[in-house]
Parts: sequence; structure tokens; C-alpha cells
Amino acid sequence: MKVLIADDDPDLLDLMSYALRREGYTVFAANNGQQALHRFESEHPDLLLLDVTMPQVDGFEVCRRIRREAETPIIMLTARDEEADIVRALQLGADDYVVKPFSTKQLTARMKAVLRRSHREPSSEPTSRLDVGDFVLDLQAYQVTRAGQVIQLTPLEFRILYILALNAGRIIPHSRLVEYAWGYEGGEASLLKTHICHVRTKLGLSGRRQGSIKAVSGVGYSFAPA
Repeated sequence: MKVLIADDDPDLLDLMSYALRREGYTVFAANNGQQALHRFESEHPDLLLLDVTMPQVDGFEVCRRIRREAETPIIMLTARDEEADIVRALQLGADDYVVKPFSTKQLTARMKAVLRRSHREPSSEPTSRLDVGDFVLDLQAYQVTRAGQVIQLTPLEFRILYILALNAGRIIPHSRLVEYAWGYEGGEASLLKTHICHVRTKLGLSGRRQGSIKAVSGVGYSFAPA
């Protein structure tokens, strides 16, 4: 089942992507409306989760354009709970309207209900894996494999690797890594470097041929797969 998530909040986008991959969905992400339209055309998702307030093209306009050519189920995700916005979204063709904040359990229940009503069959078998370079991350088992060999990480190490792998090639700030790995109630920023070292050692990330997790002084870390 392919799901496209469009939201300009990078933390929420990562968290939703991770949660839905663990539920078995294949997830594609977009951080603005224009990118959402491009990814919709290229990936042909079974369902679209669409934020309303986004740069370049807002969610209402994305919904309107998609509805001109496709019947793909659309669920609007937004902090705007005014009745006028809900009515507008539904008139434009949205199938449901979920107000933030929401739980993963609530969201997946809404998704299943919308898909049942649309009588759509998934375009692919459920998957709960992320492939990046030589690595395969199993989001259900918190397990990493490389060339078929299992690499055991702790849940915390796995979450750190996941956020880096999901954003391969981009620098992830220290604060975002800590927030994601330890949770919104705070984490151990002083221990981040130690855990990064453990991940490097376990994955054999010692050079360009093997891939690397690079520290950017005063900023954060980036992951470059082999």
C-alpha cells in the first residue's frame, strides 16, 4: 500500500513516515505542495495525507488539482479546525479531515475506513522496510541487515540510524536527533555522540567504501550510504 504524505513540518513528516512504515505502508514524502503534485504523478500512491498550510501550493489547491484527474483517496491533516475549512476541503473532494494533534492509531483507522469506502485495492504488498545504500532497515523488528547479515542495534540506536537514513545526504541538527530518538519530553543530548559512535562501529561505517555518518561541527550529523 503506497501512501504519500505532504507536510511542511519536517519533524511531523519524519514521525508519520516512521509510524506508517511500521504499520506496513510504503511511504513517500513531500514538504510542500508543488513537490506533492510531482510525487503524486511519479509514484501513483493509493492514498494521500495532505497538510493544508504549505508553501508554494497549499493543500486545498493540491486537492483541487488532483481531483481534476484522479479519484485517489485524500485525507487532509491540519491544525485548522474551523467549520469553513472543513467544508471547503470536503467540497474540493477530500475524503476525510483530521485535526492535529492526532494519534497514529486514529490516523490509521481513518485511512482504513477511507480505503474501504473507496473500494481500492493496494497497488503493492505491505512493506515495513527502508532500503538505503547497502542497508535494509526492518521497522517492525528494529533490525538492520547488510548483504543479508543481521546487525543488532538497540532501539535507541535504531531510531538514530533511521532518522539519518531517511534523510540520507542531509544534515540533521543535534536537537532534532535528540528529540526524535529520545522523545518529545527530552533526551540525553550529551550521550548522542556516544550512541553515534556505537552505530558507526556496529555498521562498520569507517570510510567512503563502507558509507559514513559524518559529524558537522556545531550543527549535527549526516549519513552517506555506500
